[in-house]
Amino acid sequence: MCDSCHCGETAEATIVIPGQPHGHQHQTRKIMVEHELLAQNDHQGEANRRFFAEQKILALNLVSSPGSGKTSILERTLKTLGPKIATSVIEGDQQTTRDAERISAAGAPVVQVNTGAGCHLDAEMIRRALARLPPKPHSLLFIENVGNLVCPALFDLGEHAKVAIISVTEGEDKPQKYPHLFRAASLCLINKIDLLPHLDFDLELCKTLARQVNPRLTFIELSAKSGEGFPAWLQWLRDTFNASHSH
Repeated sequence: MCDSCHCGETAEATIVIPGQPHGHQHQTRKIMVEHELLAQNDHQGEANRRFFAEQKILALNLVSSPGSGKTSILERTLKTLGPKIATSVIEGDQQTTRDAERISAAGAPVVQVNTGAGCHLDAEMIRRALARLPPKPHSLLFIENVGNLVCPALFDLGEHAKVAIISVTEGEDKPQKYPHLFRAASLCLINKIDLLPHLDFDLELCKTLARQVNPRLTFIELSAKSGEGFPAWLQWLRDTFNASHSH
């Protein structure tokens, strides 16, 4: 876990609804605190998972680096998914409500979780956000995590699946540099493919490196700007939603 964002400490989070007011011994101790924090998080993550199962809510944890296009993908998804599946969103960022305002304008109920110095959402933050939202039974919940490829991969929020999002402007070696995320993800969205003719990004190499980490990883190439690839993404959502409800 990273020192700069205090992952080994208990972070305070502010939940906002848009439009409403709102040494060796030291190292050993640090490792103990981090393990305790992860154990507490896993306990709450299991409680969240039971809640999602009881309410038949499909919860997806979207993880990426800043600027990959998570919010743009979500905006287009919410506008084109259609009314057959009720949706809601938990937005994670260190500061501001800008992303939540964009999601609200796209037509979905949303709460913003501001983590301050924290670089990820944790299961307790999700529990409190659920109480403020709350998502409808038999619905689809998107959790847009704080832009970071490291810590969000380590914290179980109780989600059904993690969706890794990368863009062709970032470099094809991301799976090698950040293996924990790609190992934990069920799906990898490769965004901004409309820019491929202008870049040296090796799409097949990126997939090969990711499969070395996770041979079962599924890929969908898309563009939040042009809409290319979105039918496959929306079909994956429908199939995963239906499969989760059949259980």
